[in-house]
Amino acid sequence: MTPRYESAGVIEYTGARGPTRHARALDLARGRVGLSRSAVARFYAPLADAISAREPAFVLAHNAPVLPWLLRDTDHRVVLYAHNDLLRTYSRHEAGRMLESVAAIVCVGESLAERTRAALPGSLAERVRVVRNGIDCERFTPSANGGTAPPGNRAAPLRIVFVGRMIAEKGPDVLIRAAEQLGRADLEFVLIGSHGFARDAPVSPYEQELRRLADSARSRSGADIRFEPFVDRMSLPAMLRDADVLVVPSRWAEPSGLTAAEGLATGLPVIASRVGGLPDVVGTAGLLVEPDDAAVLAEAIAALADDRELRRRMSQRARAHALEHDWSWAWSNLRGVLEEL
Repeated sequence: MTPRYESAGVIEYTGARGPTRHARALDLARGRVGLSRSAVARFYAPLADAISAREPAFVLAHNAPVLPWLLRDTDHRVVLYAHNDLLRTYSRHEAGRMLESVAAIVCVGESLAERTRAALPGSLAERVRVVRNGIDCERFTPSANGGTAPPGNRAAPLRIVFVGRMIAEKGPDVLIRAAEQLGRADLEFVLIGSHGFARDAPVSPYEQELRRLADSARSRSGADIRFEPFVDRMSLPAMLRDADVLVVPSRWAEPSGLTAAEGLATGLPVIASRVGGLPDVVGTAGLLVEPDDAAVLAEAIAALADDRELRRRMSQRARAHALEHDWSWAWSNLRGVLEEL
């Protein structure tokens, strides 16, 4: 896997083929009757073998609940590092059996931690810790104007940007409906992303529906809406610097909200849904709105569009908040958890 971080040593191993959809379904059935999930165990077994013979150490098992079980007879201290709701298909009994030997379970937000604790037996719930993700403040930096130019005094409209997968859970349709309600010539809405992680991926049925919704918004109110396909990590910082406002209109419980964090680091005023881990990420540096409410979102966008001073203050707060929660801050928190163990 590339790119690789120069700060980390690499353990290479020959991996196994990932489980098919049918195999995952069988795993789910096996887990419900108290058996091990053999397909996912086979996938992670080469990794466990590569780790097990090494000197005892902390092993951070990223989104891999099976790894503590595979390494249960070793001297390693395995920490399950949860970036998603990993136990949603596990019974409390199965979760207890698979994670009995885990040293700790680290969740990237309090909302995710609450759901994880609820899925665990009491003894394991006590091992849950929260370590929020850090923000990359070196790659993501503000533009020269910081998004503070007022409408009417700039060569182009104020650019309102969505970045993420074009799936219903991310709520891009909510932003399109808000754009239609606003119908302002001084605003430009750019939706960046694809259903998958490739620029040339086929347009999904949901993406087709988004385009129909955008066409309707243009015809009804003259809203300026355009789409950009998926952009890679190297291109994203420049695209965010070209934006004036970032909107994260998710309707599902985002565990953390990477895009919101990167918008803050770029010094963008951020409007995000009050759901999942997004309030933790945005804090008081952005505006929070109820999910799936286009009218409320439109009001928040209008408030920013009409108030240059508000955008300036939010831009400054955004960057300051990001710098206070960079990767060194996150690493310090994680190190504190490991030292407790």
